[in-house]
Amino acid sequence: MGMTLEDVNDMYLDVLKEIGNIGAGNATSAIANMVGIKIDMNVPNVRLMEVSQLGMAVGAEDETIVGIFLEVENDIEGSMMFLLDIPSARYLVNKLLMQDAAPDTPFGEMELSALKEIGNIIAGSYLSALSGLTNLVIVPSVPYIAIDMAASILSVPAIEFGQYGDNALLIQTEICADVAINGYFILMPEQDSYEKILSSLGIMV
Repeated sequence: MGMTLEDVNDMYLDVLKEIGNIGAGNATSAIANMVGIKIDMNVPNVRLMEVSQLGMAVGAEDETIVGIFLEVENDIEGSMMFLLDIPSARYLVNKLLMQDAAPDTPFGEMELSALKEIGNIIAGSYLSALSGLTNLVIVPSVPYIAIDMAASILSVPAIEFGQYGDNALLIQTEICADVAINGYFILMPEQDSYEKILSSLGIMV
């Protein structure tokens, strides 16, 4: 008898947790080097969920957050996002640019560039973990950045991924520096890519 979808998803989730942990480790060292502070990162939560449920998973829909969005191509097609709350984003930008702007200061051009770079590094860390475990070639696009209410930012993937499939991988990350930084990493592979990831991990569907 073949495996049920539930079995597959359980195995897939175990592997994804591993990818989450490796990715978080890679991202931690990269950010620590970039901003010159000692940080720890852990992954309290990895979930496979419907795209339509993401809004509820990341907190209040009317909270303003930073969203960094990339397309993923080559062996895997799909999209990914990294979400950060404003205080966390401000903290990282201040550290990176060696400044001391107040938490509620709006982000200028240079700061948005710095945030894109942080998003790029974090996204790249997760993708290289995924790539390392699957031996698939995964290439991210140039990132877009948006600062808006969570509901608006998450409506973009909901529209985008309507065409790809229903499931998204949500990795919650906690970065512990001298403040706690909460971020969410969302990977949404299209259906073919989901199957490619599984078979490259030796999970036959």
